[in-house]
Amino acid sequence: MYPDGGGLYLQVTGAGAKSWIYRFSLHGRAREMGLGSLNAISLADARLAAAACRRQRQEGVDPIEARNIEQARARLDAAKSATFEYCAERYIAAHETSWRNGKHRAQWKSTLSTYVYPVFGSLPVGAVDTALVSKVVEPLWSTKPETASRVRGRVESVLDWAKVNGFRQGENPARWKGHLEFVLPKRSKVKRVKHHPALPYDEIPAFMAELREREGQSARALEFLVLTAARTEATIGALHSEVDFNERVWTVPPDRAGTKMMEEDPKPRRVLLSDRAIKLLKSLPREEGNPYLFIGGNVGKPLSNMAMLELMREMRPGFVPHGLRSTFKDWCAETTNYPNEVSEAALWHAVADKVEAAYRRGDLFEKRRRLMAEWAKYCTGQGAVKRGTVVRIRAAG
Repeated sequence: MYPDGGGLYLQVTGAGAKSWIYRFSLHGRAREMGLGSLNAISLADARLAAAACRRQRQEGVDPIEARNIEQARARLDAAKSATFEYCAERYIAAHETSWRNGKHRAQWKSTLSTYVYPVFGSLPVGAVDTALVSKVVEPLWSTKPETASRVRGRVESVLDWAKVNGFRQGENPARWKGHLEFVLPKRSKVKRVKHHPALPYDEIPAFMAELREREGQSARALEFLVLTAARTEATIGALHSEVDFNERVWTVPPDRAGTKMMEEDPKPRRVLLSDRAIKLLKSLPREEGNPYLFIGGNVGKPLSNMAMLELMREMRPGFVPHGLRSTFKDWCAETTNYPNEVSEAALWHAVADKVEAAYRRGDLFEKRRRLMAEWAKYCTGQGAVKRGTVVRIRAAG
């Protein structure tokens, strides 16, 4: 320790590091306060800092405690100036590693950039209130209710993160229950959901017979989609590695189960494969190095996401592949005795009732296997009742 006078010392450690120290006594106890490295603080600056500390001591102020208070005030000021966009980026960075779905991560960023940042992204996160949240959500609520709901939920998550990390205080203005539910109308009253047109289930046997006569990957993919009641995205992205031919199961990862399912219940979906579905998959051509079941026109790529849609439009104008899931649901409801939860599980729908979901941990595996076998049988015409058939009942006696 090399004294300069007035409590200022230059401290030199055994490793050769040099720094300025102010030494003083408080309540009979010796204390030391670091003033900075010799590399950053000159002798003149160190003397000025030591002089300021001596003035504080003369006024009865602890210079160490005074500096701690000033630093805390600076941190608070910085927190107050942290923008919503800054907090959103921090939130995404902290959570995106747990989001296995790249599409989900992209949607988080795109929805905030499109709808939220232009309104209050550059404002301090502590200044975000109900009026600002409503300004973002209300215009979407009547035109894009699903998007509005997701945007609101994402804003709520960011604001909760900001509060926990000390960037804001008070209640969350994006909270739905007990708050925005009294500001915005119920979604069911805002806009009727426009469902995809569904091919009547009694037309499925004829449609499938016509489909089997067609050649090409589009026809096989569409037939497989019908047999499994799967989504288009899941079907065209299906990989050989996802199919267990021994167990007759196709496991669909969460990122292809649909955006809503990814958010509500992010887990793989097991699809039970019927005899016809297995036979179809085994008949598909293979391309070396291509992992996809339904190969596309470009080397190493899957079938185009428009291929099945174009084929469907050609075969049955006015209908789309996604509507075939509703066809399956109608068939289940009107011609089988399977409980509703079995067909819902086959369609990968999440259980709406959270209490019921907590108790129903399985995916009704064996019941769904029988259901899909019956559906495949119906699709081949074996379970269909032909129109115009008259069943004569012999007169009694």
